[in-house]
Amino acid sequence: MRTGRGMKRWLWRWRANPLRRREDVFEAWLVLALWALVAVGGTLAGVLTARAADDVFMQQHAERTPVWAVLLTDTPSTEVKGYQASARVRWTGADGSTHTGKSLVAGALRAGSTTVLWTDTRGNVTTRPPSRTDAAVEAGLLGAASALSVTGIAFGAAGTARWWLDRRRIDGWGREWALVGPRWGHKTG
Repeated sequence: MRTGRGMKRWLWRWRANPLRRREDVFEAWLVLALWALVAVGGTLAGVLTARAADDVFMQQHAERTPVWAVLLTDTPSTEVKGYQASARVRWTGADGSTHTGKSLVAGALRAGSTTVLWTDTRGNVTTRPPSRTDAAVEAGLLGAASALSVTGIAFGAAGTARWWLDRRRIDGWGREWALVGPRWGHKTG
């Protein structure tokens, strides 16, 4: 049976070893901290970002209301599907006051036709809030992007630290070789 043999190989940087350097121990702790940061920090960043985005979308749903508006100008007709054009519209706010302004509406509509606008709590025209599904997908994507950003930053910082440790090891090898190398060689001539 080979129990424990793989674990010894895996934990070699922490074991007592005459060839182990301080840089090796530091690198072992660095790799452990990196994986802990990726696992805990990345997950935490992703969850917090997704929750914050979900809160923003819920607030948009609570603050925005649809109202019927009457077009005051014609919109150009086109054969492009889903085309929207800017047009002057008039609508009645929640407080009963009449407002006019510009908004994007479907193309090929005549003046006098009705359309739905979304307004905020102050009665200003705003965009339609995302649907529950779109909000959930966007919150998930933002959370994943946040987690990946934390992971990328952590890997970049650890890579820089490992590069610095490699430079120290190479310099140490150079100093040691300068001491030992001349004893090994002999002059020919």
